[in-house]
Amino acid sequence: MNTRGPAADDGLRLKPFRGLRYVPERVRSLAAVTSPPYDVVVRPDGLHHLESSDPHNIVRLILPQAPTADARPRRAADTLTDWLAEGILAADSEPALYVYEQRNGDLLQRGVIGALELSRPEEGIVLPHEDVMPHVVEERADLMRTTGAHLEPLLLTYRGDGSATGATAVIERVIARTPLLSTTTEDGFSHRLWAVTDPAELAAAAGDLARHQALIADGHHRWATYLRLRDEQAGTGPWNYGLVLLVDTARYPLEVRAIHRLLHRLPVADALAALEGSFRVRTLDVPLATALEALGDAAADGNAFLLAGDGRFHLVDRPDGELLARTIRRDRPEAWRTLDATVLHATLLERVWHVPDAPEHIAYIHDTRAAVTQAERHGATAVLMHPVREDVVRDLARQGVTMPRKSTSFGPKPATGLVLRSLALD
Repeated sequence: MNTRGPAADDGLRLKPFRGLRYVPERVRSLAAVTSPPYDVVVRPDGLHHLESSDPHNIVRLILPQAPTADARPRRAADTLTDWLAEGILAADSEPALYVYEQRNGDLLQRGVIGALELSRPEEGIVLPHEDVMPHVVEERADLMRTTGAHLEPLLLTYRGDGSATGATAVIERVIARTPLLSTTTEDGFSHRLWAVTDPAELAAAAGDLARHQALIADGHHRWATYLRLRDEQAGTGPWNYGLVLLVDTARYPLEVRAIHRLLHRLPVADALAALEGSFRVRTLDVPLATALEALGDAAADGNAFLLAGDGRFHLVDRPDGELLARTIRRDRPEAWRTLDATVLHATLLERVWHVPDAPEHIAYIHDTRAAVTQAERHGATAVLMHPVREDVVRDLARQGVTMPRKSTSFGPKPATGLVLRSLALD
């Protein structure tokens, strides 16, 4: 368990790297070649949409398609090699940190992209807050190992003092300059990227970040993959660093959203029948937005979930106390024991519904409407979740307590495809 912050010289160590970026003249548009992070792409609809938007869309690297799972990493590596040879992607001429900005209406996020020195959990420098699924780490490891590249940055957050000093001061100066690239993606977000190469600015940013620890907001599986691949290497080298975006949430707060579950082999009628006597169930014949409001109201008073898949919504709350006492482990903090995700996995999935936590049984879906649509299309059950507050996530992480996998979704997430890291260039 680690509740300390890092010492002044023992925090985040971010270094410049030579970014790989799309050559604008060689693609239809920068927006057409970007993608959400790999785990946000909803298959198959989202994958097919991105593949058809441009033949060089980054999804062909982060989610390569091949006849067998073993062939996919090699397909991605061959594609990356071809794109470099054809001038679709090119490396920047000198190492840089990259200031990255996302904007959509009143929502503004700015941070710094760089190669972060990897640390171990016991060091308390980078704090995970969710468990990971071994098969996903294995899949990502195969991809990174074969391509020799970090294809998308993790999203990490730290808490500055809110003032325009250090890394924040560098960001504020840099955004007054002409960006390397500027594009607007179909979700309405504008994206801008700047390179920071001035030694004084690099030193100011690095010195400030060295005083901080970071919370993994998005990318637990990729972080676990970074650590795994580093441990495979002999000695130090490029595998000792991982591609990240660092955001000061005291300056630029993130949104925290829920990640929903799609239970492939459990029809809604069976799910509801199994709840009798252990949870209160109310059927809501209302639009999705209204049902989500009802979920939020119920979640304010305790554990609550929204089931969908049969054309209506079913609000599930007020779990039986004795059932929770029998099914939830006692050696964790109260904040962990009362999480919706804890109750869902330990009580509902494991004991009430008997649903194994395996890919053939459960999918994790970020988009609420997509979860409902897929449940209705396939006769499955969507379990819609209410988001956890960021302060709860951070406090548990500082105690060394991980939440059930896919408990939160921080955003906005960085667009994938704006800058990549090739380990061969380090």
